[in-house]
Amino acid sequence: MSSIPTETVSPGKASLFYDPKIRGYFYQIALLAVVGFLIWSAASNVIENLRAQKIASGFGFWNNAAGFDVNQKLIPFSASGSTYGQAFWVGLLNTLLVAALGIVLATIIGFTVGVARLSNNWIIAKLAMIYVEVIRNIPLLLQLFFWYNAVLKPLPDARNSISLPGGVYLNNRGIILPSPQFEPAFEAVAIAILIGIAAAIAFFVWARGQQAKTGKQYPNGWVALALVVGLPLLVFLAAGRPLSFDYPQQGRFNLTGGVQIFPEFVALLIGLSTYTAGFIAEVVRAGILAVSKGQTEAANALGLRSGPTLKLVVIPQAMRVIIPPLTSQYLNLVKNSSLAVAIGYPDLTQVFMGTVLNQTGQAVEMVSVTMAVYLTISLVTSFAMNIYNKRVALVER
Repeated sequence: MSSIPTETVSPGKASLFYDPKIRGYFYQIALLAVVGFLIWSAASNVIENLRAQKIASGFGFWNNAAGFDVNQKLIPFSASGSTYGQAFWVGLLNTLLVAALGIVLATIIGFTVGVARLSNNWIIAKLAMIYVEVIRNIPLLLQLFFWYNAVLKPLPDARNSISLPGGVYLNNRGIILPSPQFEPAFEAVAIAILIGIAAAIAFFVWARGQQAKTGKQYPNGWVALALVVGLPLLVFLAAGRPLSFDYPQQGRFNLTGGVQIFPEFVALLIGLSTYTAGFIAEVVRAGILAVSKGQTEAANALGLRSGPTLKLVVIPQAMRVIIPPLTSQYLNLVKNSSLAVAIGYPDLTQVFMGTVLNQTGQAVEMVSVTMAVYLTISLVTSFAMNIYNKRVALVER
């Protein structure tokens, strides 16, 4: 019985498409081609629509006169002499201001509530739990409306302002504080503050190194207080107290003098801080619970009280778990600040994407710049937090 000859295919003659590496390259190139085509189609559509509506593209409007004013501004800005470019910086600085203060306040509140949830005191633990459950389950936008419309707006008008100690007045236009008046000699005090902060950081780093080598602890808090507060205070007294205050005066119909903090800023700051703090509290609680109970028991066996145990043993280890989700909460706070447009706070979204866009019609440029700004802020925040995360991360041997 004769055998049927079979044709053998050498490995070199096999189809290249059966090679996983070649196939992977092909799929990636095909995906890039599809994405590139979609981007080209979208760009062509935008250009065609702009031409049809006779809207000029580009940033030629940047130096045009703005023609509107902003109530809260950290740099000089006026309706007559300022440009759209200056309006952008006004909105950006307002966004950075509320984001920076919100991160600080949310961190303080969140850590306090997170630790309180694990308290042995039943009332404190339950109050902290109620705060977290209520705040986390109410939409942030609704909370902003509550603080702005239900808390701040019903306050009395300027004529019937509520007088608080220290020359502070409270009304439906905001909080009016004494305005600081700096004299030229105050520059020495500012320099002393910077030197004190740098010296306190240097001492903290040195004391931490000494503690790692010898186990000896140094009074970092008292030293930092002496350098950051005591040194500038001595310079302040030696320079003849180059600081005075312009206190607001209650008139017949209005208040004169002082500095005004607008209710939109106060409502946004309180809303962002308390809302984000509810999530940070759960992050802190989870980080503390992730630390083995044996660490606390060992500290108690050495005679450490609950306060030093939490500060020196539990929290440093819990930070390794806390930092990554804490970074996400910081990013959420920065992005949630764009909800300021709902209550009229002049942040970047309200000024640039609202007023400037309505006047110029440059939608593509406005959206692109705003997206780039929020992306940059998020990347910088993530970069800084990742650096700190590497410092506190557990080093494996």
